[in-house]
Amino acid sequence: MIKSKKITPGYKIEDPDTVKSTVLEPMDYKYRQKRDIDIEIEQPEFTSVCPMTGLPDFGCIIISYTPDKKIIELKSLKYYLLQYRNVGIFYEHVVNRILDDLSAVLKPKRMEITGEFTARGGLTTRVTAAFGEDR
Repeated sequence: MIKSKKITPGYKIEDPDTVKSTVLEPMDYKYRQKRDIDIEIEQPEFTSVCPMTGLPDFGCIIISYTPDKKIIELKSLKYYLLQYRNVGIFYEHVVNRILDDLSAVLKPKRMEITGEFTARGGLTTRVTAAFGEDR
């Protein structure tokens, strides 16, 4: 049996608790009485850190949602996602954490977060977490 050896990186890996959802700024969705819309946002340069090896993880985060009363201000979303660049967190956890944070702030009708992560060791990974009407 091969055991995984934790590698100490040359920089500090931050704890996931350092990521603050308070930077997320919701704005009123003014057309909610007229129609539903679907919003899709992609962050193709997402980075975090593997908590086992300390090596950087790269990927694309795709946020898809149907707003109720609020939509996300994009600059605040950018700063929120940038917080993960030195955070040690597994793919599966980061996707769920983003879903939890955004849904708590926006309270959308439906939301889906997908992380498409670049190959590591010859394996690519796609993780999706969702909730709402279509789920």
